[in-house]
Amino acid sequence: MSESTEFFCRIPKSIELFQDFEEITPIKPSEECRSALYSNNGQFFAYTQPNEVIILDTTTKATIYHKIEISEIFDLNFSPKGSFLCLWGKPIQLNKENGTWNNNLKIFNLKTKTIIAEWSSKHQNGWKPQFTSEETLFCKNLNNKEIQFFEIKNDLNSTININQPNYKFKLDDSKATFQNFKISPGKNPSIAIFIPEKGSLPASISIYELNNFKNPICFKKFFKAEKCDIKWNSLGTALLALASTDHDTTNKSYYGESNLYLLGIAGAYNSRIDLTKEGPIHDITWSPSAREFAVSYGYMPAETTFFDARGNSIHSLPTASRNTILYSPHAKFVLVAGFGNLQGTVDVYDRQNKFSKLITFEASNTSVCEWSPCGRFILTATTSPRLRVDNGLKIWHASGKLIYLKEFSELYSISWKPQDLSKFPPLRNLEPAPEPHKSASEYIAKREAIANAASKKPAGAYRPPHARGSINSNTSTTLYQKEMESNLKNGGTTQTPPPPGLSKPRVRTVVGAAPVVEKESKAAAKNRKKREAKKKDQSPIPSSTSSSTPSATQSQSQSQSQSQSQQKDDELLSGGSVLGGIASLEEKKIRSLLKKLRAIEQLKMKQAGGEILEDTQIIKISKEDEIRNDLQALGWDE
Repeated sequence: MSESTEFFCRIPKSIELFQDFEEITPIKPSEECRSALYSNNGQFFAYTQPNEVIILDTTTKATIYHKIEISEIFDLNFSPKGSFLCLWGKPIQLNKENGTWNNNLKIFNLKTKTIIAEWSSKHQNGWKPQFTSEETLFCKNLNNKEIQFFEIKNDLNSTININQPNYKFKLDDSKATFQNFKISPGKNPSIAIFIPEKGSLPASISIYELNNFKNPICFKKFFKAEKCDIKWNSLGTALLALASTDHDTTNKSYYGESNLYLLGIAGAYNSRIDLTKEGPIHDITWSPSAREFAVSYGYMPAETTFFDARGNSIHSLPTASRNTILYSPHAKFVLVAGFGNLQGTVDVYDRQNKFSKLITFEASNTSVCEWSPCGRFILTATTSPRLRVDNGLKIWHASGKLIYLKEFSELYSISWKPQDLSKFPPLRNLEPAPEPHKSASEYIAKREAIANAASKKPAGAYRPPHARGSINSNTSTTLYQKEMESNLKNGGTTQTPPPPGLSKPRVRTVVGAAPVVEKESKAAAKNRKKREAKKKDQSPIPSSTSSSTPSATQSQSQSQSQSQSQQKDDELLSGGSVLGGIASLEEKKIRSLLKKLRAIEQLKMKQAGGEILEDTQIIKISKEDEIRNDLQALGWDE
């Protein structure tokens, strides 16, 4: 395999680096690691320890570059070229009276190995300073009301006075706040600032040049936008703004409402992207070429559509259960997959060959998916805490062939080592996949053995666990049949409407014995006497009045109908055949619990047939033992 196959895995209290499946870790962490990541150019790798941050030089093999003696660091972030490492530590209040906090955010210069700036940042969300691509400038957020910009000088010994920004952006309305902002990549950077809607005022996105905040170079207003995700293309010439709300005003969607907008700097165009299917937007991504983008949207099965840089639709894939889109680094291939609560099906398309499909494979329970820097391999992994079982990684060739696998008891994060695209020539034709590693070969052989065993095993009718292994195949197994047998054993004549597909049972009688007579309850006797008295009052009408008016005949018919309805209601209250003989509160509870057991059996049959159940249905199945215990406590016996 090529050099691009280097990656790292973070597991509890250790770091592992692999290159050609060989561990190259210089030292293993002795204590818990809270954060670990590569620099964007792949030169450095940093990870935290409780009392220090360790930086490794990974230019060739990993060697220790420097150790920063600092405690309680929770998060890390590198600048675009890897010259600076930003550290976010535990915020500590130094003085409660005047509200003074410690300087828990620090910027470390990797060349001089010194801290050049530090300030207080109480919230971990949105703490990262943003740098321009050339690292000549960085900015910080001040309470979502002001953005301060600081120039970085080439003087190695210089530090930055955080109280004296070189220039700043500030909202005109003192009561307004912006939600987020993002500096564009490229040599001529701009900044996009999103202000959410408030009351009757619409939301807006403004794009400014970094040295001119008077007039925006592009501006867009829109409603239904409480939050917004901003994605610049790789050249910094256009951005996608995914605006959304948590609640749908039309009550059509549980996911709220979302709209996608395209804003461009060249030509100052802005427009809303028209999507042909209703539903949430699952994923948006720019092509590395910056000439097109793709959107996954709509209720499942979702639609995946590709657009050019002006927002014109150029191609749509067949609808499928997909929610993830990933371009390969050369924009040669496009990976479209369904992760999260979907089954993990992965489709790989050749973008440069009219979107022809290369392969479809299954990568279930995937929480991390990345293309290798060379664009020939795909990394999928199951990590904790997203899933705490089956943690591990898999490496696939772009042709869909599994070539490497490694399992972990707990895997927290994983990533390829970033490398410059110039190291890898563009792909015209995909090379054949290399020979699978021993781990992948064993895994594939095991899966094939399980599949063959399952195909040879005869598929019989589903039998619930408590009915399996019985000698007599005619033994009653359904809850309905067991319920009827229980009633007959107790001498009862109660009949319950049979489930669909079963004939109505006959009540068993003993030859020569007196028929079983149901005891009339007090309520039934009282209602019977009332009906008899009512019938006496309604004596037959004399023949002289037989030619009564139609209204009188209609009144008599209504009276008879009401009498029949009353009789049915009395039978329900008195425990007649309509209610099935329920004469006590305990029997009602038993009926209710039996109904729940029948529903559980139906869910088990669906599960045995390969149907994927929802979480609520699985919870129902897990309560089977609890329901059976309640039935036994009420005196019911199978």
